[in-house]
Amino acid sequence: MSLAALAADFAPARLPPETEAFRREVRGFLNEALAGRAPRDRAKTWTGWDADFSRALAARGWVGLTLPERYGGGGKDQFHRFVLVEELLANGAPCAAHWIGDRQSAPLLLKFGSEEQRRRWIPAICRAETFFCIGMSEPGSGSDLASVRTRAVRDGNGWRLNGGKVWTTWGHRADMMIALVRTSGTPEDRHNGLSQFLVDLRAPGVTTRPIRLSYGESEFSETRFDDVFLPADSLVGEEGQGWAQVNAELAFERSGPERIYSALVLLDLWTRHLEAESGARAEVLLGRHLSNLATLRAMSVALTARLEAGLSPVVAAALLKDLGTATEQAIPADIADMVEPGAPDPELMATLAFLHQLSAVFSIRGGTREILRGMIARGLGLR
Repeated sequence: MSLAALAADFAPARLPPETEAFRREVRGFLNEALAGRAPRDRAKTWTGWDADFSRALAARGWVGLTLPERYGGGGKDQFHRFVLVEELLANGAPCAAHWIGDRQSAPLLLKFGSEEQRRRWIPAICRAETFFCIGMSEPGSGSDLASVRTRAVRDGNGWRLNGGKVWTTWGHRADMMIALVRTSGTPEDRHNGLSQFLVDLRAPGVTTRPIRLSYGESEFSETRFDDVFLPADSLVGEEGQGWAQVNAELAFERSGPERIYSALVLLDLWTRHLEAESGARAEVLLGRHLSNLATLRAMSVALTARLEAGLSPVVAAALLKDLGTATEQAIPADIADMVEPGAPDPELMATLAFLHQLSAVFSIRGGTREILRGMIARGLGLR
């Protein structure tokens, strides 16, 4: 990929005017649905699990918004989904239950799955009846997905799965996993021999264990597969094409506003705090973060236009995720430096304390900074 091609992925784009009416509708719903929710809880944004909230969204047709109506989706374009996601994040809605299925699993099945898989799973995702997670990272491998060791081998009219996944977001609460596993070769073969499978997380031989993080909560899990039988129709797409499929999936994961807005609830609280206690240094810092967010938002809208055009801007999405993570981590760090200990704003301090601990995760989830920069360098022919 040339620099010119990368720049083309970020060609300026605008949200269509008709999305603004939809924005008002979403905002009105969220004002009522999230009334009284504490800012610290809202700061979890898309990592906060609330199945009832997901079902309330689904009842309005807002889960699977861009999926075809024949599979239970909303039939809307990617721009409408951008607006929906932006409002959910800005208001701190708890979307984790349906998030992965809506953002990645259903679009993946729509593109690569069999018709039987589409008809079975996509409507269940759109109704928020079945919740998905993704099995990519493995113990000892981190974000180096090509070093997958978990293996599925043929067994009669199906497969036997052995191995494990780690850092799976809400794997201990999800119903299904789409796992990237090795079906041939060895880890040294890297991208070759990888396939994706649908795995029922309640099947015999599957064990999930929540991972408790430093701030006392468990959004991630470790999953073990011990001789798990997978029916033949569990294979997603073609055997050996898992690497190409997962890269298409990651473009959806890394290009959205959730890679920009994880600290937006905190920034909003701090802005209100500055209305009473301001200063030149604080105002300069606020202006810097707002200008960064405005630029990142424009980049995310541009990638939304590429997705709407049916393209898969993998390198550009990795770049946006890396830049977005830097801003997301800088916001709580900078605010912590600005706010005096014991400041008389308990909501601000509680939210700041939570995000200050959580922010270390931002540069891990969705691909570590080092892995992403390696992808960008390779994509540009620099290594």
